Formats: sequence, C-alpha cells, structure tokens
Amino acid sequence: MPASSLYRAHGKRLFDVLASGAALVVLSPLLAGVALAVRRKLGSPVIFAQPRAGKDHETFTLYKFRTMTDERGPDGELLPDGERLTPFGKLLRQTSLDELPELWNILKGDMSVVGPRPLLVKYVPLYSAMQARRHEVKPGLTGWAAVHGRNSTSWEERFDLDVWYVDNVTLATDLKVIWKTVKVVLSREDVDHAGLDMMPNFTGSKPGS
Repeated sequence: MPASSLYRAHGKRLFDVLASGAALVVLSPLLAGVALAVRRKLGSPVIFAQPRAGKDHETFTLYKFRTMTDERGPDGELLPDGERLTPFGKLLRQTSLDELPELWNILKGDMSVVGPRPLLVKYVPLYSAMQARRHEVKPGLTGWAAVHGRNSTSWEERFDLDVWYVDNVTLATDLKVIWKTVKVVLSREDVDHAGLDMMPNFTGSKPGS
C-alpha cells in the first residue's frame, strides 16, 4: 500500500487523536480563560453548538466558543449575524480562538485536524457533483482552502481548493497546512470577506462556474 494511502486509511486518525489530545491538555488553561471571558462578556451559553455536514454528508454537532449576542429586534427575531457580532467576538474569530472547542470534535472522530472546513447542512443540496467531493474526507479544524485566502476567496475558489485537498491527502500536506495556519492566524491575514466579518451565505454556484 502506498504511503499516502496508508496515512489516509490509518495514520491520519492516529495523528488526529494524538494531536487533539495533546492540544486539549496543553491548551486547557487557555480554553478555561477564553471560556471565562465569553461568560463574562457574552453570557451563557459559553459554547455554541450547531449541526454541520461531515464526511459522507453525515450530520454532527460542531462546538465553538460563542461570539455573538442573542439580541433580538422588535419582532422578537434574532438580529442579523453582523449586528450581533461584538468587538470581543470579532477578536475571537480573527485569532481563531473561537475554534478551539473543535479539538473535542476531532478527538471524538467527527473532524480531523486538517480537512475542508465544516459548513452548514443546508448547503449540501446546493453543491455541484464536483463540490460535493469535499465530503469524501472528514472536515477539518483548518484546511487547504483556509490557508489560501481564508474568507477573502469566493465560495467556488474555496470548493476547488477543498477538492484539491481530497485528492492530495498526505502527512506532508497536512503538516504544511498546519504550519501555514499558524502563520496566517498570527498575521490575521484575509480574515474579512469584502469588508464583512464573515462569509456571505452560499446560495449555489452559477452555471459554468
């Protein structure tokens, strides 16, 4: 069996367990500190839980630190995400500290350290056949698309990068992504998309995209 196939079949999961387990232990003081800060500034719940699409389109619950308030309009409906994202929440997103609880998702086996970012379940029917291939592997805490533009790229570009990763899963690729992730996060490059604090919703690709 080629080394790349062996890593994909067995080594990647072992790497995920060892890396996420070690990170949870080493980063436990940071996790506790962020949790306390979220509780003080945003209230409860501290953890944001949401269904996301995983490998083979199976749904799992993603865990992140909360970054938005529960502020509602006169009609009782939640305000748009951009209006509920506080400066503190924006800082958590820019530094990727809000993603740290996903280490538990990795340890559980829902996610991998490296892979396409887990997206909303409602996007699944909107993918083209090629874009849907991003779900042939587990979603990742970071990924090939995440270190090639983060939120500054279009959805189509991100999906192309995701599919490239699916076809090129190796230990060397994963280590390269992890190293580039550290550099991107520290420099806070390409966090905003066209001046926004988050990616716009994916509504499907235009024909010919």
